[in-house]
Amino acid sequence: MVIATDRDARRLLAPLFAGATEERLAILHLDSGGRAIAVEEKASGDLVLRDILRAALQRDSAGLVVAHNHPSGDPRPSPEDIDLTRALAEIGARLGIRLHDHLIFVGEAYSSFRALGLL
Repeated sequence: MVIATDRDARRLLAPLFAGATEERLAILHLDSGGRAIAVEEKASGDLVLRDILRAALQRDSAGLVVAHNHPSGDPRPSPEDIDLTRALAEIGARLGIRLHDHLIFVGEAYSSFRALGLL
């Protein structure tokens, strides 16, 4: 499946967050053509940039889409979400790994960092 838009990523990742009452994290690995090659699921507290990038390098990922949920019900990115996402995008770019988007899910709703102009 080619991931060309945030809606494509949403279709693939949203089921991972359905009914989740605790914060969760998913990392979608993409090849150079934007095709999904792997999806990793983690507890959101496990968000460590070097672990995400190490896994991307091991899989030879050309791109990533990061997603997590906000059980609080607010789909807006927190300041911490913004800082971590910018750091991931910057470091990933230096390694040749493009951060395509970061999605935040709340029930059926979601927000996209790219659509919000944050990437």
